[in-house]
Amino acid sequence: MQLLKNFRKENGYSRQDMADKLKISLSFYDKVEFDARSPSQNFLNRFKTAFPNFDMNIFFDKSQHN
Repeated sequence: MQLLKNFRKENGYSRQDMADKLKISLSFYDKVEFDARSPSQNFLNRFKTAFPNFDMNIFFDKSQHN
């Protein structure tokens, strides 16, 4: 998911930083970022909590995926 990757990089986070911030495994974060797995409801809830101003619609817009 290119926009997720861009968001991470623009904010200076490593993949591990994002996983830690979301309290998920790096493996699961990688699968979502690389579009190998759809984000779970738990992932979405944690992401919204960590980044309340982020537009969550990218997770549902297939044109934003790799």
